[in-house]
Amino acid sequence: MPFGGNDWLALTEEPTLEPEIPICDPHHHFWDFRDERIPYQRYLLHELIADIDSGHNVRSTVFVEARAMYRADGPEALRPVGEVEFVQGLAAASASGLHGTSRAAAAIVGHANLNLGERVEPVLEALQAASPNRFRGIRHSVTWDPHPEIERASNYRREGQLAREDFRAGARVLANMGMSFEAWLYFPQLTELADFAKAVPDLTIISNHIGGLQRVGPYGGRDDEVLEAWRNGIAAVAACPNVHMKLGGIGMPRTGFDWHEREKPIGSEELAESMAPFMNYCIEQFGPERCMFESNFPVDKVSFSYNVMYNAFKRLSSGYSADERAALFHDTAALVYRIDV
Repeated sequence: MPFGGNDWLALTEEPTLEPEIPICDPHHHFWDFRDERIPYQRYLLHELIADIDSGHNVRSTVFVEARAMYRADGPEALRPVGEVEFVQGLAAASASGLHGTSRAAAAIVGHANLNLGERVEPVLEALQAASPNRFRGIRHSVTWDPHPEIERASNYRREGQLAREDFRAGARVLANMGMSFEAWLYFPQLTELADFAKAVPDLTIISNHIGGLQRVGPYGGRDDEVLEAWRNGIAAVAACPNVHMKLGGIGMPRTGFDWHEREKPIGSEELAESMAPFMNYCIEQFGPERCMFESNFPVDKVSFSYNVMYNAFKRLSSGYSADERAALFHDTAALVYRIDV
């Protein structure tokens, strides 16, 4: 029963563990795509609130770009500003208190084309103007893989963007403006990310989804070599002090688990046991002060519910100290995204 939706997720219910722990969820999306190929076609404020109100103490969230609600006309480079305008309105609705005490999209990550080089500055200024109090930086997907069966979903469909001088010039503008860079790539590209991080040391970089692990298609059934390459890449990136790591995205089918195909959704005990080797390795390399648990909803929602997911995070982190857990669940994200809720 793939992509079973809310009724399917309700088949696995659990009490919320440690509901007092403050959480800043540093990665979710809003969209309204009207596309039947997408499991959750509509995910707006009401849908997010229904998920984060599952019992956990989610005090704030961070919206990350999803190529949704772009302007339909005007200069191509400025069309992503429409997404930030759209999310700024949802964030203002959340801040009214009408939807509860959680502050959705307390920080907003948009998109700008860093291949513009220094010409990206007016785009960044327009994004900032669209959300003067919440805009924090941009995500520019650079996902690329030589295997044709792996989705090449990078912005602008270019290989090796992180090494391009115009891209790095744009990144330096981003750094000089005090904005952050969200890195979404696949695990064979982690060494490229390390080189990029060293080239722009003043830029705050957040690596998404445990470094883009892939265990399907050409990477399926090859865990020995795939995980060795992933671990080496994670270690290389962790050696760069300006990079942080998001612990999540493991619910995406590309990570090689079958959870989205089960008759009954996975529970938090099994989920924690399955996630722990990946999450703990990242925490070991980066330290809790540079790691943050993320939901990646609604993308990861194809595999488990919000309540089960955060229960699993709490189970797998139970051996860490109180300060370390505070960093993982809230403080790292609040510091990186400058959130005071």
